[in-house]
Amino acid sequence: MFLNHAALSCLPAPVRRPAFDPARLSTGIVHLGCGNFHRAHQAVATQAAIDAEGDAGLKWGITAATMRRPGLARHLRAQDNLYTLLTRKPQGSSASVIGSIHESIFAGDDAVGLPERIAMPQTRIVTLTVTASGYHLKPNGRLNPQADAIRADLNAERPRTAVGILTAGLARVRENGGTPPVILSCDNVTENGATLRQSVLDFAALQGHDALAAWIERNVQFPNTMVDRIAPTTTARDKADARHLLGGLEDRVPVSAEPWFQWIIGPFDGPRPAWEAHAGTRFVSDVSVFERAKLQMLNGSHMLLGYVGALAGLDTVAAATRDPALAELTTRFIRDEQSAGVTLSADELDSYTQSLMTRFRNPSIVHEAARIGRNGSVKMTDRVMAPLRANLLAGRPAPGATLLIAAWIRCCALQEQGAPGMTLTDPHLETLQRACAATRDNPEAQARTFLAMQNVFGPALPDHDRQVQAVASMLHQLAQDNLPAFLRRLAA
Repeated sequence: MFLNHAALSCLPAPVRRPAFDPARLSTGIVHLGCGNFHRAHQAVATQAAIDAEGDAGLKWGITAATMRRPGLARHLRAQDNLYTLLTRKPQGSSASVIGSIHESIFAGDDAVGLPERIAMPQTRIVTLTVTASGYHLKPNGRLNPQADAIRADLNAERPRTAVGILTAGLARVRENGGTPPVILSCDNVTENGATLRQSVLDFAALQGHDALAAWIERNVQFPNTMVDRIAPTTTARDKADARHLLGGLEDRVPVSAEPWFQWIIGPFDGPRPAWEAHAGTRFVSDVSVFERAKLQMLNGSHMLLGYVGALAGLDTVAAATRDPALAELTTRFIRDEQSAGVTLSADELDSYTQSLMTRFRNPSIVHEAARIGRNGSVKMTDRVMAPLRANLLAGRPAPGATLLIAAWIRCCALQEQGAPGMTLTDPHLETLQRACAATRDNPEAQARTFLAMQNVFGPALPDHDRQVQAVASMLHQLAQDNLPAFLRRLAA
């Protein structure tokens, strides 16, 4: 028997379940990008809000749209949109059934259409988790009008990008004389709300809809947010554990997550769920300090663990953090380099650093290095280059950033050479592979070629030639046979 509404009453006592009847939900939120992170984060907070509000909260059901995975939407529908959240603690796991999703759709075959759903009067909030690459941004944070997906959407009857879908949906709201929903980005993008707002304005202008752009600028709210929770890819173990904890019920699409949960939301007007009912959700006047701490100190150090760990044959974050030398290098990187510009006290920075390392060591979370390594060319600017520039301008050393950049280049080079097990996903993969092929076995040329990619690293670094030499030296060392010994020397 599979998890569904009828099975809720049969669940074992330890399993947490909705305090409301999910069958009574109606849609108040449309979500773009229904992957594991959304189901382990916003959907969980929304369930807590509905639980807290009782019948008044039933209007906050989520219509969740998968953008690339029709199978996920199909499996969710087969389970009455219920699924299991496995909270993975070092000492064991617990199960909760999440029922805040009212409707699951695949954007590619939705008969209604996402713009039409956004324009429905009952839709008061639109949330997004489409990853940073789904915004199609230039290095300066503005919409890239030359991106193939954006160009295709400009005259498309059914837009496929998040920016195109939002613009079309807001155009329908305007045409209908309705109240626009609040647009809430939940992606790891700098000033994600403001950035998405500008992208939508740029898209409307590219379409020649200046009046629409002006209307959006006056009437639509795009609050900034910061989200933080590790939610790995679902595995066979997750499905087996869900079956065990659910007393034998099958769940095709469980999701696992660490205990940590953080959602920081900037101010906006209008109705909203009582998300603060879920511990870790806060409404604040300024999201930027939390955003910078997370992007740099967590996401940046994840990249270091991912790329260096991949080179060392350590395929998960927990495995990489259990390596004493890499753990020491990561701790220094977080506290001494990635804290640049983070306006927290020294004690707060120390505490946050230690909490990150504790989270990374959690053996119950299987966070794959390959997944962290996706889209490195897009992530580099905000997560690594901003603190690196700040440190160099202040005369502070940045060995961790140098190691990270060199490790990423080395991973790209190994993939170009067809090394077994090295598979990076990146929107600029062809360009990166051409650069690797042209500079093979020449670390200095490789470092210079990569650091000249302004779409990845931005303009020339302070004392640029010295930084090129530092990365080249690190590349040479990473190409040697004894990587563990090299890491131990760095950490000494």
